[in-house]
Amino acid sequence: MKLLITGGAGFVGSHLCEKYVEDGDTVLCLDNFMNGDLTNIRHLLTQHNFKLINGDICDYDLLEKIMRDVDAVIHLAAQIHVDRSIIEPRLTYDINVLGTQNVLEIARIFDVEKVIHASTSEVYGSAQYAPMDESHPLNAPHPYGASKIAADRMCYAYIETYGMNINIVRPFNLYGPRQRDSGYGGAISIFTKRVLNNKPPVIYGDGQQTRDYTYVDDIVTAYDALLNYDKPLREPVNFGTGVDVSILDLAKKIIDICGKDLTPVHVEKRPGEVQRLIADISKAKQIGWEPKYSIGEGLEKFIDWYTNYKVEEWAKPR
Repeated sequence: MKLLITGGAGFVGSHLCEKYVEDGDTVLCLDNFMNGDLTNIRHLLTQHNFKLINGDICDYDLLEKIMRDVDAVIHLAAQIHVDRSIIEPRLTYDINVLGTQNVLEIARIFDVEKVIHASTSEVYGSAQYAPMDESHPLNAPHPYGASKIAADRMCYAYIETYGMNINIVRPFNLYGPRQRDSGYGGAISIFTKRVLNNKPPVIYGDGQQTRDYTYVDDIVTAYDALLNYDKPLREPVNFGTGVDVSILDLAKKIIDICGKDLTPVHVEKRPGEVQRLIADISKAKQIGWEPKYSIGEGLEKFIDWYTNYKVEEWAKPR
């Protein structure tokens, strides 16, 4: 297969690039490095079946050049951060909605066999019932979630109007190796960085808000299950663990695994923050996928990787 992975130098994208290069597929990795990092895919640059393209999904002409003979697209490229979307809503819309339409339109023109679109559990807003299935109302309270709802519906419109084979993936709170530990990074990587540096995790609000945390290896197998699923899927599919954990308990777990004596610090809650997310993964199970890692197992693996990775990084000459 010849695959285009947009956002391929990012956290999840780099793991997918790695998998399919190892499988012998031809992988085109498109990234503008807004979120991606060359370090994530540097080890692939010498592989004959891997090509890095420094570019943007908002560049229609570029997409037209690189998608002519692609078999499938895994579309991950996005402005992915809630906080940034509040500061820069226009940028978020342009990338997540108009950029996605570019990908869909060119995939339609060149009759690409399958497009897998990375949505997010943030489209649901806080749980009105739990666990949350794919029919849960879409009530995202922030510009990021709203932009992903619009992109979801654009995908659905292309399915209905043009009969395209598009799968919409709604992952719940991903974490694992290569996730950023600064800026707009995920809570787990940021908490881990602070704890290993003997600083307490900083929690917005009371910490009782919950999330369904999904380890990156599990989402890689989810994308692969969809890529190899030969029946049409007209509706989104949730991928999570079906178990939620509070942010406060998460911080305490990380402190415990790291063997530190610290107490989380609470600050004012953030505007528009979702209070509860937990996935109903019945539909995912129907296509033959189940998560392998519990939150405890995933945290152990991630913290072990993070510790070893940082030791290697700190040992490098400056």
